[in-house]
Amino acid sequence: IPVSMNNRDGRSESGFHCMHCRRPVSDAAFGTKHRNHCPRCLWSRHLDETPGDRRSACRESMEPVAIEVRPGGEWALIHRCTGCGELRPNRIAGDDDERALLALALRPLANPAFPLDRLDG
Repeated sequence: IPVSMNNRDGRSESGFHCMHCRRPVSDAAFGTKHRNHCPRCLWSRHLDETPGDRRSACRESMEPVAIEVRPGGEWALIHRCTGCGELRPNRIAGDDDERALLALALRPLANPAFPLDRLDG
């Protein structure tokens, strides 16, 4: 939901309130011209049919479910829509919470899909 927020020097900037943690989020971040997810909890909203068009009819919450490492080492969040189940990549922004990103990236190692004591080696 777009809102107008005032920053510390009184200027108004565009933004939204996170659907998951309910905190205000600026739509501008270091290294990006617009924001698609909350930098604190990493949740998003299903807005795009194609990246940047803001035309999705779903508009449900997008849960961060994984980290993708792209060629060249760039990280991207993988979000799953809680309404329709669609998976979408979303670039990491410069002010995203590093602890939340690492916790998401390490999730498969904390709960492996196979027994570690049976690995050959």
